[in-house]
Order: sequence, then structure tokens, then C-alpha cells
Amino acid sequence: MKNYLTTTTGRLRLYAFLEGVSLLVLVFVAVPLKYYFGNPFLVKSMGPIHGALFLLFVFNALRTGIEQQWKFKETTWKVLVACFVPFGTFYIDYKILRNLNIDKS
Repeated sequence: MKNYLTTTTGRLRLYAFLEGVSLLVLVFVAVPLKYYFGNPFLVKSMGPIHGALFLLFVFNALRTGIEQQWKFKETTWKVLVACFVPFGTFYIDYKILRNLNIDKS
């Protein structure tokens, strides 16, 4: 667990998980609450949190791609596109990120 906080790959995996969860909460909980029940509170609070996590994920994905010397056409673009799709970050973590050597900084 320590490697998730001390390595760039570990932080990318952590941000991927948090960004994915925040997107799912926003899309499947907060938005229906706003439009079906007229309660915009969760959208107003989750929106900025999701935005911050999205930016952390994107910047850390680029940083990890540079440090790990990923080829943009092979890996980096897949990781970046994943954050736009619900469940995308979970899929990328399963297919790409978990296979990376997390012990490298």
C-alpha cells in the first residue's frame, strides 16, 4: 500500500480509482438526484471534487507516461481516454496499470 503513495505509477492507479468512483457517483447518483428529485446539492459538491480528481489523473498520467517512457500511440492515449468513459479507469487499471512495475519511482 505504501507504493501507492510513493511512486508515480502507484499514485496514477490511486487517482484512476478515485476519479472513476467520483465519475460514477456524479453520473449515477448526483445527476438523477438533481433532475428527478430536484436536489442539486450533490452535483454542486461532487462536481468540483470530480474535476480536481480528473485533473490530477490527467497530469499524473502524462507524468507517468514520460517517466515510464510510454509510446503515446500505444499506451498514453488509452490511459487519457479512459477518464472520459464511465468504468474506463477501472478497465485501464486492470489491463495496463496493474501490469506496470509499481516499485519503480
